[in-house]
Amino acid sequence: MQNDEEKETPFVYDPYSPKQIALHVEQTGIKKAKLESIPTLLLAILAGAFIAIGGAFYTIVITESGMGIGPTRLLGGIAFSTGLILVVVGGAELFTGNNLIVIAWVDKKVTSLQLLRNWGIVYIGNIIGSLFIAALIAGSGILYNEDGKFAQTAIRISEHKLALLPLEAFIRGILCNMLVCLALWLCFAARSVVGKVFAIIFPISAFVALGFEHSVANMYLIPVAWFLEPMTINLIGLLSNLAMVTLGNIVGGGGFVAFIYWSIYIRKTEKN
Repeated sequence: MQNDEEKETPFVYDPYSPKQIALHVEQTGIKKAKLESIPTLLLAILAGAFIAIGGAFYTIVITESGMGIGPTRLLGGIAFSTGLILVVVGGAELFTGNNLIVIAWVDKKVTSLQLLRNWGIVYIGNIIGSLFIAALIAGSGILYNEDGKFAQTAIRISEHKLALLPLEAFIRGILCNMLVCLALWLCFAARSVVGKVFAIIFPISAFVALGFEHSVANMYLIPVAWFLEPMTINLIGLLSNLAMVTLGNIVGGGGFVAFIYWSIYIRKTEKN
């Protein structure tokens, strides 16, 4: 007979409850905020690279799909989801996802300095990873395949983003990170890799199909056009877009997801 130590633990299929997710997100936020600088930076570079790969995949998929706007955007969103799947399953530090650390911050488990330190290091790392992949993709020549049609798509995407009004970019940033952080929130409910993948695909496909703005994605999608045709990109426009989208992402993920769930599940628990 097997003793208790040799017996396998039965797999539990039920997802974690919303309250359990909130507590898990808080504990994860504490760990992220206290992670040393070098590992944080390296993991952030990976995340920037992963999201950029998703952005490149998206660009290829939507080029002359012939499926109509809605189905094309949906298919592109599924392709783009590859980036966040790599971040979650492979392990990396993504600025937009780390906006969920707010749940630990408002609970006073993380200081303002720890929060800003994490966000700053991760943001810089995400930029490095994104630009690195943008340079590699542009240098590889793959966007000039099919008579340069992929390159034309990449440039149109960049021009469209730079044409957004600041308020539009800010609001789209809010809406985007609500969905990104909800995708991550759902990942905490899943108990398997397959469950995490499915939790990611639909919210991410929704934000891409709806045309919302993700700061880390834009760190690739706008600069890659500059690598292709330097004169097409305005540096001030790039910085303005990133600033407004980033602020929107913080409000969407930190305010409309982390803070609200903290108010529902953690603050009430403390009072009880």
